[in-house]
Amino acid sequence: QVHLVESGGGLVQAGGSLRLSCAASGLTFNTYTVAWFRQAPGNEREFVAARSWSVDNLLYTKYADSGSGRFAISRDGPGRTVYLQMNNMQVEDTAVYYCAARGGLDASQITATSGYRFWGQGTQVTVSS
Repeated sequence: QVHLVESGGGLVQAGGSLRLSCAASGLTFNTYTVAWFRQAPGNEREFVAARSWSVDNLLYTKYADSGSGRFAISRDGPGRTVYLQMNNMQVEDTAVYYCAARGGLDASQITATSGYRFWGQGTQVTVSS
């Protein structure tokens, strides 16, 4: 059974940084596409970033415009944890952040919530002004 568990959320001041983690059980991310989405109150869940690997080869990376240059998605060596490093955070980054995963790569679906089979429960990120 696959479980994804996010951690690392919290309260940060504008301009600060946070690193979110997504730990997997029941799979390794080595041959998966892993994404981060976020959802603010009253808003739809939106794409933040995604990366796809084939074992040790990085296949594809995509960032939403909102996080480009500020956010970075990475993976640990064994492929059990994926990270989202968020720098120069802004108030509008406040949301619940979710990690999601799917086997293989479908670049046409990489930003769509429907493109992912497995989801974590989310972690709250709050940025204060």
